[in-house]
Amino acid sequence: MLQVCPNGARDRSTCPHLPVSPAELAAAVREAVAAGAQDVHLHPKTPEGADSLAPEHVAAAVTAVRAAVPGVPVGVTTGAWAAPDPRRRAELIRSWSVLPDHASVNWHEEGAEEVAEALLERGVGIEAGVFSGTPAARRFLASPLAGRVLRVLAEVTDTDPRTAPAAARTLLGELGDGLRAPVLLHAEEGAAWPVLRLAGELGLDTRIGLEDVLELPDGTPAVTNAELVRAARAMLTATR
Repeated sequence: MLQVCPNGARDRSTCPHLPVSPAELAAAVREAVAAGAQDVHLHPKTPEGADSLAPEHVAAAVTAVRAAVPGVPVGVTTGAWAAPDPRRRAELIRSWSVLPDHASVNWHEEGAEEVAEALLERGVGIEAGVFSGTPAARRFLASPLAGRVLRVLAEVTDTDPRTAPAAARTLLGELGDGLRAPVLLHAEEGAAWPVLRLAGELGLDTRIGLEDVLELPDGTPAVTNAELVRAARAMLTATR
């Protein structure tokens, strides 16, 4: 499975063509799905461009994207930067009027289980974010919720393309072979493409989009998420 992550926590100061509004996200995701993306992870934002878990912003983004790509699963972030207090994050999740298909929960963040439990109460699938270089793998494997997640996002924090694949293998080793959920392996910036290639070689799910990287494999700037998805599809096909 190839997921598209069209915007992330970025803003237009670093990516002038970043999709921010619900209409922009819908258009970007429609193009990305036409290019081969099969799932969506997006960051709902305020009109000013800040990540938001507020029900009105989540509803607007999810509704617009769903209308653009009917039948494609749509997920959102619950990152602590959008609402630092985990109790507040859980409250916001319980107030959502439109539910995404899934939402990511970063297991190294304070209150991850509280946030995950709120999602489970609402029937929203959990993408368990397990960052390399953090205690997240150990915490996740020890969690009573480990067997109740939709998938594990194995997120490589090393952005050096030379060392990130080794960091990815280390992270996968920390997670072990006993996981009862699929693993989506990905990285960011300079490491995004070598780790995506590794995911293809290992037969794992992966993702690409302007959240993770602003350049194509040859180093040229990417203007759209669809460009990144097409390049990812070509790379994954070459690993088969």
